[in-house]
Amino acid sequence: MARIVMKFGGTSMAGTERIRRVARIVQRQQAAGHEVAVVVSAMAGETDRLVNFCREANTLYDPAEYDVVVASGEQVTSGLLALTLQALGCKARSWLGWQLPIHTSDAHAKARILEIDSAALIAAMQGGEIAVIPGFQGLSEHNRITTLGRGGSDTSAVAVAAALKADRCDIYTDVDGVYTTDPRIVAKARKLARVTYEEMLELASVGSKVLQTRSVSLAMKEGVRVQVLSSFIDDDAPPADSLPGTMIVSDAELEGQEMERQLITGIAADKNEAKVTLTRVPDQPGAVAAIFGPLAAAQINVDMIIQNIAKDKGETDVTFTVPSSDLARTQALLEAQKDTIGYFRMISDSHVAKISVVGVGMRSHAGVAATMFKALADRRINIQAISTSEIKVSVLIDEDETELAVRVLHTAYGLDGE
Repeated sequence: MARIVMKFGGTSMAGTERIRRVARIVQRQQAAGHEVAVVVSAMAGETDRLVNFCREANTLYDPAEYDVVVASGEQVTSGLLALTLQALGCKARSWLGWQLPIHTSDAHAKARILEIDSAALIAAMQGGEIAVIPGFQGLSEHNRITTLGRGGSDTSAVAVAAALKADRCDIYTDVDGVYTTDPRIVAKARKLARVTYEEMLELASVGSKVLQTRSVSLAMKEGVRVQVLSSFIDDDAPPADSLPGTMIVSDAELEGQEMERQLITGIAADKNEAKVTLTRVPDQPGAVAAIFGPLAAAQINVDMIIQNIAKDKGETDVTFTVPSSDLARTQALLEAQKDTIGYFRMISDSHVAKISVVGVGMRSHAGVAATMFKALADRRINIQAISTSEIKVSVLIDEDETELAVRVLHTAYGLDGE
């Protein structure tokens, strides 16, 4: 018998029929003898609808009241799933974020989980009850409802699994696992049986939409084994632990399984990038800090950074990328700081994409970057910027060449399946 946390996203909970399908999947897990807790998202599109209500009510809305409104989406689906499970003859109840409680920071709309009181939940599960928990929400130290930010239900599920010391956390999505790249771009993309936390974290951060970055980071920190599965399976499908999903585990768990490991795990693409270049920035101490300080204060994440070699006049060009959704704010902030920074001209380009190759095999193999650069050069794809980490190489290219670059690299690294 195992203790399992199951998480279902918005598409899995979108309507009565899909909730019934989810209930049957959950019922089978309990019938197999497992202790089960379920974390649910709001119905697909519901959170956007609630956010719009807040904006219509008050464009300068109070984040605390915003949390009260948007947290209701998960409250509805948790209650509906509990009711549906009861109709199937299961013992089930909903546990709202404040009932456990899930303690969070006071940062409304972007709270972080601090602690989960799990004693009552464990006792209920040991008594044969299926616990249904709304994701995305918690309780501040001032007893106000908080939300974790968009995509926070994955984080809720991993946090609950850590608090329960669960054997694993099964995250059901509209895909059946983690692939070497987006199957919609490369038909020969292969589903991966296992991925390390580090690889999944890098893939999530550079465009893979399978899991939310915070949830992977928390799973790695707490040692929670995460399995990615699809909820869109036949009613007579076998239990989750016999389905060929993707297991996300520690690097240590894969030791001794070198036959299953390869140099590159996957290729990711992210079109949510914008490039900014500041020309003729003074080449002196404090100049770069003057650029990135205001951006950091405004919570704008900067990714790739390139500073050219200083010119004869003591000037240099600085290029960096930000999320395309933050480009307008970035331009306004830098324009306001033009005299302080001392740059000559600001050049922006939102028609770019970031392509990344990820794999723990990079640590012990040379030539990964060279293979990438040659494969792109052979197809005359120009590289505008480069960044690296221990297990990742990313390049910035023209957005129109995104799909071609992904296909070329997928083949170059031998990832194409039969």
